[in-house]
Amino acid sequence: MKRNDLCAKVRIPATTANCGPGFDTLGIACTLYNEVSLELNGPGNAVQIVVTGDGADTLPVNEKNLVLRSVRTVLDRANHPATNLRLTLHNNIPLSRGLGSSSAAIVGGLVAANAVVGNLFSRQELLSMATKLEGHPDNVAPALLGGFTVSVMQGERVTSLSLPVPAALKLVVCIPAFRLSTNKARQAIPDIVPHRDAVFNVSRTALLVGAMASGRLEYLSEALDDKLHQPYRAALIPGMAAVFAAGKAAGALGVAMSGAGPSLMAYTIENADAVGNAMVHAFQVHDVQSRYLCLGVDYDGACIVDLA
Repeated sequence: MKRNDLCAKVRIPATTANCGPGFDTLGIACTLYNEVSLELNGPGNAVQIVVTGDGADTLPVNEKNLVLRSVRTVLDRANHPATNLRLTLHNNIPLSRGLGSSSAAIVGGLVAANAVVGNLFSRQELLSMATKLEGHPDNVAPALLGGFTVSVMQGERVTSLSLPVPAALKLVVCIPAFRLSTNKARQAIPDIVPHRDAVFNVSRTALLVGAMASGRLEYLSEALDDKLHQPYRAALIPGMAAVFAAGKAAGALGVAMSGAGPSLMAYTIENADAVGNAMVHAFQVHDVQSRYLCLGVDYDGACIVDLA
């Protein structure tokens, strides 16, 4: 590396948003990670992007790349001079599966660029940038902050609180072989919902946060219920109800869509492999191939693993 070169490597967790009733509000950082390496190589305009892992053959390697757009956001705000730029992206988070791949890209680019310009921007400023790029904070907040996050929007201002969860909690995510775009999943949700359904979700969201904060995980069986988005998106995920039932029958406290889907997330304290296998089998019955991962909760959020 040349003396004037700058380099940062960032690790970013996958996320599961909504967590049942907490639509566009709740999110959890998970122990599955992407890595973003950024190098600035002196004056110039050359851009090189290398992608490995998920999306290696499909993600753009030009100015449309979401990591690059996020890097540009920080460099522009920092009034950083034009520079040759190299991005190396290694993706373990599957694309378009409801595990926050786009948020990981955004947060990874922002944090890496912030590191190479000398950490000019606070976490709150990075959170605001990330929310503006993503459109809502439920995934970018846990990706940046780690833990179990509660986020609210007031106009364009975002406030996020990161909370711990009981150490016994395990997350079992069943990942179908097909992709589902967030835009398509959002189009399935009506603009107006019944008042009683809104009340239903407010009460379950409050119970979910209380159960996590108090360690009373037995309440998750009721707290993960939802009427605002999952019933409308169920038709996009063949066998969803059966997978929910199979996960619970195998010992899960509850099951919810992960983000906009199609991945389904089981919350459990035991029998994680049994829960995962049961969910995979239930998908198979509906001619959907899938796999499962047993994950924990990440409390670090996006972090610098190398800086030069």
